[in-house]
Amino acid sequence: MATKTNAEIIREGLWTNNPALVQVLGLCPLLAVTSTVVNAIGLGLATLLVLMGSNLAVSLIRNFVSESVRLPAFVMIIASFVTCAELLMQAFTYELYQILGIFIPLIVTNCAILGRADAFASKNGPIPALLDGIMMGLGFLAVLVVLGGLRELIGQGTLFTDMDLLLGPVAADWGFRPLDSYPDVLFMVLPPGAFVGLGLLIALKNSIDNRAEKRRKARVAEPVVSGSKRVRVTGQVS
Repeated sequence: MATKTNAEIIREGLWTNNPALVQVLGLCPLLAVTSTVVNAIGLGLATLLVLMGSNLAVSLIRNFVSESVRLPAFVMIIASFVTCAELLMQAFTYELYQILGIFIPLIVTNCAILGRADAFASKNGPIPALLDGIMMGLGFLAVLVVLGGLRELIGQGTLFTDMDLLLGPVAADWGFRPLDSYPDVLFMVLPPGAFVGLGLLIALKNSIDNRAEKRRKARVAEPVVSGSKRVRVTGQVS
């Protein structure tokens, strides 16, 4: 397997192989809790922590685990880091932990985390595996935040409300309402709105990729400049 450069790992995690927009993994928590930005950030940070820890741990033990117990070992490692994330949230952001509920323990079943452990961390060294976990986690977090902001803004007419649940009293006044008389759009707050919002984000990404590919092909297919050509003649000319 060809070794990927750091730039390729970063680009894949954030864009070309984004776990939510390209791999379309981890949709259950993504669609369920992204009704507000604070919920999205809370779940995204927990997933990022688990991805970083599990990728690093799997990479460190990859040469000591037999093929027959490989997947059970990966699941145990992921479950251990999910427990750590759960305990941290209970200690420092208990109210947000209660809002997210069962979706924090369910990070164990997130196919994006197990997939990166099996497809990348188990085949690469600790540093690339850790970088892959960070970038995949950040890519997943970015989609969560954008989707959460979209649903909160359209559904409730607010943005960054209840940020104090995550950041404490310093963020109590961060929330704002652009339009005072905005009518709530309940559809966007409910799970069907999450499907619509994610579909729009995927369509936007595909549109950007298609335009970039067309520009790349246009640069490669440069027109041939007309004019005289130098011809090489061999042999004798009478």
